[in-house]
Amino acid sequence: MLLSDSFDACFTSPLARSRRTAEIIWEGRDDDLIPDSDLHEIDLYSFQGLLKHEGKERYGVLYKQWQKNTANFSIDGHYPVQELWDRAQSCWERILTHEGKSVLVVAHNAVNQALVATSLGLGVEYFRILLQSNCGASVLDFTPQTGGGPPNVCLNRLNRTPNSPVVLLLLVVLAEERQARGSFWPVKELHRSVLRKGMVRLVFQCISNRYCVNFRWNGICATEHAGDYTVSEDCRTTSGSAAEVAAVDTATAICEIQEAADCLGADCVPRYVEMKNLLELEIEDVFQAKQKSFGDIVQAGWMGSMEYKTLERLWAQSKDAWQALLNELSDDSESDRVAVAVGHPAIHLALICRCLDLPMAMEYMSSFHLDDGSIIVIDFSDGPKSRRGIVKCTNYTAHLGRWSIPITRPTKNDEEF
Repeated sequence: MLLSDSFDACFTSPLARSRRTAEIIWEGRDDDLIPDSDLHEIDLYSFQGLLKHEGKERYGVLYKQWQKNTANFSIDGHYPVQELWDRAQSCWERILTHEGKSVLVVAHNAVNQALVATSLGLGVEYFRILLQSNCGASVLDFTPQTGGGPPNVCLNRLNRTPNSPVVLLLLVVLAEERQARGSFWPVKELHRSVLRKGMVRLVFQCISNRYCVNFRWNGICATEHAGDYTVSEDCRTTSGSAAEVAAVDTATAICEIQEAADCLGADCVPRYVEMKNLLELEIEDVFQAKQKSFGDIVQAGWMGSMEYKTLERLWAQSKDAWQALLNELSDDSESDRVAVAVGHPAIHLALICRCLDLPMAMEYMSSFHLDDGSIIVIDFSDGPKSRRGIVKCTNYTAHLGRWSIPITRPTKNDEEF
C-alpha cells in the first residue's frame, strides 16, 4: 500500500515487528531508518504477556478499569495511557524538526493513536476513539504559519487499510469476474456487516455538487466509484441529503442496490431500505463554490479559510443533523442498525466534530479533511446513547480504485501538480 509513495525519512519503533515492516517499505532507499525508543507499544506492566482471560482472572476490578476507564487506569504505580501520551508528544518534537517534507512513522496501534490525538491537541480521554488497525495508515498534514508559531495540523485521513474498514461476512459470490477498468464495476462479492450485539454504525458518504456517483442494474450489481463499498453495508436505514442532485441520486442508488442485494443470493430475502431527505444535511452555496475553485485536489484544512459567520451557521446546523442521525440509530426494534448519510464534505466535517464531542469544536472543523467520494465509519459500541462515537476511519477512498487518493500526493506548489 505504501511501496509507490514518496517519503524523505522513516521513523520506526525499535520492536522487531515494527522495524521489519519499516524495512520492507524502505527497501531500496538510500537513507537509513531512524529508530525511536518512544515509539514502542504501550507498557501495561503486570498485564504484559497475559491473555485477556488471564487478566480478568488475576486482576478482576483492575482489568475492568483498563477496559472501561483507560484514561485513569493505574497499575504498579504507573498510568500507562498518560505515559503513552507523554511519549507521543516527545516523538513529535523529533519528527517535526526533521528536514524532510514527507515523513513516514512505523509504530504500533496504541502509540499511533496517541500520535494522532496529541497532534490535534486531544487528551488521554480520546484513547480508543480514533482507531488504528494493524497495517492501517493515517495521514497528518502540518502547514507552517506565515507569522511563525506552531503549524496548523489537519488529519488528512485516519486508518486507511488495504481492505474494507468494516468486518464483513461473505454472502454471495457472483460468477462474473470483477472489471476494474471499465466505466462501471460489476460487484463480485456482496457482504453483510458483522456488528456486535447492541452496536450500531453510522457511515458518511461525501458527495459534492461536482462529483456524481452512477449506479446501473443489468442483471448484476454494477457501480461506479463509491457503490462497491456501500453495497457491503447492511443498511437498515439510509439518510440522504435533500437538495444536492448528486447526493440524492447517490442515496437513491444505494437504497436500490441494498434492497436488491439479498435477492441475488440463494435465500432471496428482500430488504426494504428507507430513504429520508434530511434538510439538516443541506449546505450553503458558498461551500459548493469553495470546493469547485480548487479543481480536482482540495487542500487540507480548507474550512479554515471560510468566514467565521458561515462556519457558525454550519456548526449550529450540524447539531440538529447529528441529533437526527442519532434518532435514526435509536430504534429499539433493531440492535444492529446501520445508517448512511450522503452529503457534502463540509457538513460531514462538522458531524465528525459533533461525534467526538470536541472542546471548542467549531474551531476543529479545519483539523479534518474529506475528499469527494470518501467514506467515514463511526461505530457506537454501546448504542447511540454513548457519549462519543468510535471513529473507525475517515476519508477512506481505497474503494475508488484508480480514483483513490494516494497516501502521498502532489500539492499546488509541487512541479508535478
